[in-house]
Amino acid sequence: MERNDHIELALQILSEDAKLTESLLDTMYRDGTRCDSHLYESERYSLMAGGKRVRPALVLEFCRLFGGHIEDALPFAAAVELIHTSSLIHDDLPCMDDDDLRRGRPTNHKVYGEAVALLAGDGMIMDAFGVTVGNTRVSPETRAEAVRLLSLAAGSFGMVKGQIIDMYGETHALTEEELLTLHNNKTGALIRVSAQLGCLAAGYLTGTPEMAAAEGYANRIGLVFQMIDDILDVTSTPEAMGKSVGSDAAHNKNTFLSFHSIPETEAMADRLTHEAVALIRDYPGSDRLCALAAFLAVRKH
Repeated sequence: MERNDHIELALQILSEDAKLTESLLDTMYRDGTRCDSHLYESERYSLMAGGKRVRPALVLEFCRLFGGHIEDALPFAAAVELIHTSSLIHDDLPCMDDDDLRRGRPTNHKVYGEAVALLAGDGMIMDAFGVTVGNTRVSPETRAEAVRLLSLAAGSFGMVKGQIIDMYGETHALTEEELLTLHNNKTGALIRVSAQLGCLAAGYLTGTPEMAAAEGYANRIGLVFQMIDDILDVTSTPEAMGKSVGSDAAHNKNTFLSFHSIPETEAMADRLTHEAVALIRDYPGSDRLCALAAFLAVRKH
């Protein structure tokens, strides 16, 4: 498949899967009283602001790859997007990255204030676990494992661990090994659990060859995603990205460009993409996930 064909297929997949996920997300946070409606408005403001919805797509695509029913995976896809969106709200707060723009709009705290933004993020994290355990289309055992994996990915041993290393790196020089640990957690953990949840929805548990292939694929594209983000932060524009650029340098952050040139980083991303594809390409129907991996390595926003 030619590069342009990969991009076209990947964009089609992301669009299709985003519509499926958003059909469920759009049912949330609609009711409220005069006392709490501003919380739900804040949550919907960020949750329904668009974005690529890469993580929900991975849930749905791995479920599809391994013969599962998309309906069984949708609550898991929504749960991952809830946690991802909550992390964006919190990342943008003045006490973190202090950003003004997200997904082409003012960040949540710029519209609703810091306290409401903080609570909106907190609420969505908790709600994600409710959505996960409420997925009665799968077995109780599958739900329990999904909650365990999601907790590992989102909490102190996953995404939050990556965030604190990122903050530490603002005042300390990290080694490249520490940088890899940072991104395998801050960015990679939610990408990895998305693939894992897709496998679970299809009936493949932790320890199966299918789960191992999904985890290996996700670990690699998670790093690729961050490598391209680091490059775009110095080469793109706020209009193209829908968020501030140049913020890594402004916050003295350690990035892949702290250790490698742009061409070297692009070469590493290309190698990891090929490795990710090699792990899944022998499964029938893997062309969709192969195209998605190829797109993430060349994306411009």
